[in-house]
Amino acid sequence: MHLNLTDIQQLTRGNSGDSTWGAKASTVTTPTAPSSQAPTRGTYLVTEENGSRSSPQQPKSQTKMAANDVFVCNQGDLKDGEMREVEVAGGKVLLTRDKGEYYAVGPKCTHYGAPLANGVLCNGRVRCPWHGACFNVKTGDIEDFPGLNSLPTFEVSVRDSKVYVKADAETVKKASRVKSMVKHVADNKQTFVLVGGGPATVECAETLRQEGFTGKVVIVTREKHLPYDRPKLSKAMDIKPEAIALRDADFYKSHDIEIQMEKEVVSVDSSGKSVKLSDGGSVQFDKLLIATGGKPRTLPIPGLDLQNVCQLRTPGDANYIASAAQGKKVVIIGSSFIGMEVASCLAEKAESVSVVDLIKVPFQLTLGDKVGAALQKMHEDKGVKFYFERSVKEFVGEDGKVTEAILSDGTKLEADLCVLGIGVVPATDFLKDSGITMTTRGFITVDKSLQTNMADIYAAGDIVEFPLFTAGDQQANIQHWQMAHQHGHTAALNMLGKTTEVHSVPFFWTVQYGKSVRYTGYGPGYDDVVVHGDLEAPKFVAFYTKGETVVAVASLAFDPIVSQAAQLMLNGGTITKEEIKDDPKSWTSRLQKF
Repeated sequence: MHLNLTDIQQLTRGNSGDSTWGAKASTVTTPTAPSSQAPTRGTYLVTEENGSRSSPQQPKSQTKMAANDVFVCNQGDLKDGEMREVEVAGGKVLLTRDKGEYYAVGPKCTHYGAPLANGVLCNGRVRCPWHGACFNVKTGDIEDFPGLNSLPTFEVSVRDSKVYVKADAETVKKASRVKSMVKHVADNKQTFVLVGGGPATVECAETLRQEGFTGKVVIVTREKHLPYDRPKLSKAMDIKPEAIALRDADFYKSHDIEIQMEKEVVSVDSSGKSVKLSDGGSVQFDKLLIATGGKPRTLPIPGLDLQNVCQLRTPGDANYIASAAQGKKVVIIGSSFIGMEVASCLAEKAESVSVVDLIKVPFQLTLGDKVGAALQKMHEDKGVKFYFERSVKEFVGEDGKVTEAILSDGTKLEADLCVLGIGVVPATDFLKDSGITMTTRGFITVDKSLQTNMADIYAAGDIVEFPLFTAGDQQANIQHWQMAHQHGHTAALNMLGKTTEVHSVPFFWTVQYGKSVRYTGYGPGYDDVVVHGDLEAPKFVAFYTKGETVVAVASLAFDPIVSQAAQLMLNGGTITKEEIKDDPKSWTSRLQKF
């Protein structure tokens, strides 16, 4: 998954400050007939590429009725399900109307700063148009992911059929807020151990503290860095780990979340409730979450050990590849998301970029031939060359350093640097004697609560197969950044005895050359693709169907249709092939029925 420079610059960090409950409008007079003024939806023309935007009309009057109490619109200006940004206290807030009530929250998604006014408002939630995070419009709390922080909220009142927002400049300036958390209390002897250094363990740790757990929380990770935003590694490859840390060291310290770095768990004693570490030590647990993620898949071919035959997994890997590629000949093996994001990142830096894969077009298995061909052209326009329906037979080198990649058909590609982008396998080898049930491919089998077959042991993220409600509860493996957050949140609630089922629609994204492709749903097994728009522009939406049902939606420059689809699926709705045959948006009106 990939983001451009503007996305990275807009990454928001945690600002303290708790939400103010009761942020809905309080009506003190009987409402009169709605104003004849036409409703103005939050239709900013915002792009992830340049952040430009045009503003909707704002009320001419900004009369202050009391200190920091600002008139923002007439009561009838917004209908249920509508929202807009409004000016208050020298900044902007997002004004929404849901079930006859007005609410006001921060205007930007706390993940990468997307304008929520361009997203989807449905059933008391606003969903980000870029990456699908969801926020409760009453409380501002984040309820689906990605991202960790919630939105600030503002008091709304209705007087004489006019809507007012009360806000102070300091709160308006805050991009986000961190929910209140408890700390460790010495009398609580319980220890919850979270294995892995990704979003699942961080979100789990924070949820435990937010929900009142005062025992010890210990994150154990083999990484030498604090948990970081891993999707950025393949698009901003020279970025430093501290710049993409999910939280800084002070955050963990202030909330009594212990992190043991550069410590790999080598075995789990399920009955004795302990994990053994690579340094010979061990940690006892009362509850355990395993979220170790994946490890790069390798190829059993000669020359794999040559210098500059690289894999991308850590900030150090990304930094090395970015430096070594400058002005050099680069060969990338694999044309799915990691491989193509690396190609996008290096196309203007390297002398040449060549991509090798067994399939026919990039992203073929996930996005299909039509969309894959459109994205291939986008890369070819930047000088990237493709060698499809072939594999690498051997890497050849001189003085221990790679110089050439020999393909299965005998083609020889000059190579100063080779990058393997052929996916990952679950990092679960250490569980072989734990008694935890796993599939033949090494994925951990969990139920809807993320619990394994062993008492008090949970698993989350890329390494699990869990019952996916949008696929009829069939066991599914979803390797998305968004879903890892949701798993961590759900696991934490269940570890505390608060029975909760994972209920989230898969959502991922990739950005290449400043263009963002978004995807939601569960597409394996689709039998047709219905495309609307212009694949050459490119500006399109693609519906992936199985029989007469749409099972997944992807788009480029067609916001917020993917977020709309995700919200409809979350609410239990379905899109039929018939209704998108001629009009890709015909079904969106049904969102307001929930």
